[in-house]
Amino acid sequence: MRCLVTGATGYIGGRLVPRLLEAGHEVRCLSRSPGKLRDVPWAPDVEITSGDLADPATLVGAFDGIDVAYYLVHSLGTPGFEAADRAAARAFADAAAAGGVRRIVYLGGPAPDPGETEQSAHLRSRAEVGRILLESGVPTAVLRAAVIIGSGSASFEMLRYLTERLPVMVTPRWVKNRIQPIAVRDVLHYLIGAAELPPEVNRGFDIGGPDVLTYLDMMRRYARVAGLRKRLILPVRPLTPGLSSHWVGFVTPVPNAIARPLVESLIHEAIAKEHDIAGYVPDPPGGLIGFDRAVELALTKIRDADVETRWSSATWSGASAEPLPTDPEWSGGTVYTDERSHDVNASASALWRVIEGVGGDNGWYSFPLAWSVRGWLDRAVGGVGLRRGRRDPQRLFVGEALDFWRVEEIVPGELLRLRAEMRLPGQAWLEMRAVAGEDGRSCYRQRAVFLPRGLAGHAYWASVWPFHAVIFGGMARNIARGAEAL
Repeated sequence: MRCLVTGATGYIGGRLVPRLLEAGHEVRCLSRSPGKLRDVPWAPDVEITSGDLADPATLVGAFDGIDVAYYLVHSLGTPGFEAADRAAARAFADAAAAGGVRRIVYLGGPAPDPGETEQSAHLRSRAEVGRILLESGVPTAVLRAAVIIGSGSASFEMLRYLTERLPVMVTPRWVKNRIQPIAVRDVLHYLIGAAELPPEVNRGFDIGGPDVLTYLDMMRRYARVAGLRKRLILPVRPLTPGLSSHWVGFVTPVPNAIARPLVESLIHEAIAKEHDIAGYVPDPPGGLIGFDRAVELALTKIRDADVETRWSSATWSGASAEPLPTDPEWSGGTVYTDERSHDVNASASALWRVIEGVGGDNGWYSFPLAWSVRGWLDRAVGGVGLRRGRRDPQRLFVGEALDFWRVEEIVPGELLRLRAEMRLPGQAWLEMRAVAGEDGRSCYRQRAVFLPRGLAGHAYWASVWPFHAVIFGGMARNIARGAEAL
């Protein structure tokens, strides 16, 4: 079959594509930023086409010749995400119908009970997207999953960091709501199997793992699997979802903009009301993966630095994706730069290993407290902070998150360019280069670029300029020393 995957730069889409290829399907990936797929291992084996669901005109031809189209996108974390997702679903549905697609497969969330007075906007939106696709005229399978347990998922990162960092927790009342989590491997199993559903099937299916737990149970069982001491958890009724999201955003890498809708969705019990999918797609050999085993698998992936995709792979922050300016006229006359270089008594390849390994647990090679404080300040104003870390300790791909940066460009062995996604009165980039020299030596070149926005932007640059010698100067020296140590 020929499959179209939207959301291939995201957490589920990035894992689904290689498994569709393994199953013998041909894959076309639709992305508004095709460059983000340039470095993924399976890029040479797929067709990548540019298109944006927010602009239906860009979808012309993208669905031609497609048998199965996967809808795996969402606007969670952006203002007005319900309207954006509604428009995207309609554009997708219309394009699929016009292109003669034979089946749509959509991964959504558990549908809230219509009788509930308090409803999660996140789940309400996911249910609305499902209805739009089911009414498209193209046979559609809507798979409804609650919490997905897998290395790198936002839900798993919330659970992991809350449990690991807080031996004593004051929690909201929703920790006693029942949830039926599902392992990411089982989600992918059902997504692939849904491509083979008979044409008369046009409906939703609940998918869940074998365990029904409260969030309280999940935290305690996570602690046991991870070898942590028993956690003391004290549910407090007045702690609202809004307050909870700030608490989650402070403790975990998941920022408030994403934490809030995820937390609000936990006010509903999320249990599979049926398992009809098994009548069409048999459960995996050996059965569905239980919660404890799913946690073990996820922690093993993290420990072995073998995390395929992460929740932060998709751009959510709303930061501008404009390319780095090279001409002051581009910004009306002002581009601030801080440029430094350092001769390195080591090869360019050794220097590149250090450059590509910056961030995350490896740090930024200068004044760790200053970087931490900048991360804390960013979190305090609703930014991403430093805790997104990195997916892999050594390898980077274009488009993925790296602490409070986004990888904008990589020329292997030569250049790493990062675009800032922290809250700033302007736009910022950081470039690091390895330049080969003579006699096995090299030169490290570093450039920070800031494009101010208004008077606040100019004031910001003036306020941080005195610290650049310590932070950026120290960074250049220590990266050079790190390469020499190799």
